[in-house]
Amino acid sequence: MKLLLVVAAALIDSNKRVLIAQRPPGKQLAGLWEFPGGKVDPDERPEDALIRELREELNILTLGENLEPLTFASHAYDNFHLIMPLYVCRKWEGCPQSAEGQNLAWVNARELHCYKMPAADMPLIEPLIKITDQ
Repeated sequence: MKLLLVVAAALIDSNKRVLIAQRPPGKQLAGLWEFPGGKVDPDERPEDALIRELREELNILTLGENLEPLTFASHAYDNFHLIMPLYVCRKWEGCPQSAEGQNLAWVNARELHCYKMPAADMPLIEPLIKITDQ
């Protein structure tokens, strides 16, 4: 089974809300909500991949020093096994806006359970609730 390394960000604003994006039509798992991020290229550090993905997907700029590892997910899909580290990011430049046509939503971490998300994202919710409730 193919191993896929994907990196994700929990962008947390000053109101302790988390940004999620809806996968656009035509993509695998279309319509589901997820944390921004994407695939890590060969020979690319996860932090560098996340900085690149945030710039490409949301038109924002952040630095590696602003990415705090929180947790990770390990999930077996039918055709591949996904490993996904989740980083918390509270500081960036620019206003997140969809560069790829996906819907965006700022939500309270406790409300994440109300959004239909990929199975791999589900274990990431509880650690987010813990840090946003502090």
